Amino acid sequence: MSDFARPRAVVDDQGTTLDLGRVERVVSLVPSLTEAIAVTAPGLLVGATDWCSHPVGLEVARVRGTKNPDVAAIVALRPDLVVANEEENRAADLTALRAAGVAVWVTEVRTLDQAFRSLERLLTVACGLPVPGWLDEARRAWAAPASPFRFPFPGGPRRAVVPIWRRPWMVLGRDTFAGDLLRRLSVEQLYADHAERYPAVPLDSLRASGANLVVLPDEPYRFTAPDGPEAFPGLPAALVSGRHLTWYGPSLREAPAVLTAQLARAEIAAPER
Repeated sequence: MSDFARPRAVVDDQGTTLDLGRVERVVSLVPSLTEAIAVTAPGLLVGATDWCSHPVGLEVARVRGTKNPDVAAIVALRPDLVVANEEENRAADLTALRAAGVAVWVTEVRTLDQAFRSLERLLTVACGLPVPGWLDEARRAWAAPASPFRFPFPGGPRRAVVPIWRRPWMVLGRDTFAGDLLRRLSVEQLYADHAERYPAVPLDSLRASGANLVVLPDEPYRFTAPDGPEAFPGLPAALVSGRHLTWYGPSLREAPAVLTAQLARAEIAAPER
């Protein structure tokens, strides 16, 4: 009998102990983890949220959203494991799943290095899979990413505000995965020392922050060329892929190249001062 078929105690990212046997049916409540599992072991995943858009064409049962999962529907799928994230999913829903006898593995990801460790543990320790090739490729891609900036920015280093929502305006703050990726791409995030992880900041304060770049991802709020840059007149605006900035999974392989190109376009478009 395989070691992964025997009853075993494993510990998730938050130090919670789960009793698992062979894992053959998984429900994912996190888009990043849905893609990671589906690409690594096609057929293992039996359920995912409505927001799980990758891999394209994924055919599994849908269990509503990350913040309002259908607990009864998840239990009915008889999963050996539900995978969740401490930021994306509500503790009350995870508690309800555990009360129904479902094993729940919770990830905690706030830096790139933490993402690599978390993904490897989820796939190998929890699911009993070998380390996937895409994870090694992602590590190599981020080992020494090229800077997207070829020329000095007006006013010195690239000091950015990174809105994630408007009405009200909210930005990346301290201790975020996306902020760590931007740091590795030579972007200084101005609110990285804020007391909150996603603070609400008035637009006038963002404009007066000393930023010389605004980074606008297309999720969770879908910033676009006509919706976002106009709020920061005079600042170069980088419209970037939210999936490549905030997802941790197979997209990490291409994220350095995608984000570098998108940030570089903002540099080319920067107004002369």
